[in-house]
Amino acid sequence: MGSPRSKPDGMQSLIEAARKVGDGLPPVERWHPEYCGEMDMVIRRDGSWWHEGTRIGREALVRLFARILRKDEDGETYLVTPVEKIRIEVEAAPFLAVRLDVAGEGKARKLIFTTNMDESVIAGPDHPLRMDFNADGEPEPFVRVRGRLEALLTRPCFYELAALAEPGPDGVMGVWSEGVFFALEKGAG
Repeated sequence: MGSPRSKPDGMQSLIEAARKVGDGLPPVERWHPEYCGEMDMVIRRDGSWWHEGTRIGREALVRLFARILRKDEDGETYLVTPVEKIRIEVEAAPFLAVRLDVAGEGKARKLIFTTNMDESVIAGPDHPLRMDFNADGEPEPFVRVRGRLEALLTRPCFYELAALAEPGPDGVMGVWSEGVFFALEKGAG
């Protein structure tokens, strides 16, 4: 594939800082570094990551950055290390829910979503499902993954979810998970 391209100093320092935080998910919610500006990095609706107009093709690098993502109260998404906080653009959600597993039935059902970063969450009080609708009225379902970060459900995942829909307590169609009812209809819930 040729020799690797040199990265700007800002990108290289971010990579080095992200590597220093160790394995697992670091406590980005507890870090409060100074804001360092923005980086020309975009997480597109399809889950691909782009830097300065070029797709980041190295899966290991994408996963490294995914570990240090945080969405703040201002609605912006940042790459955060103990010493840096850099704003990036996210078109829909930083993650995709690519798999749905179901355990149990009715109110006791558990809807387990797996993301494109191999994180799994069970929809419920700590990981709510949220429905948005685009300008064409098409549903855009999301599930909270961690902090304020969400995963956009892929179309196949949403179809599997919609097949489980049943009338809720107020007659709206939706699904149960961990004792919580999530409406799937526009204008409901």
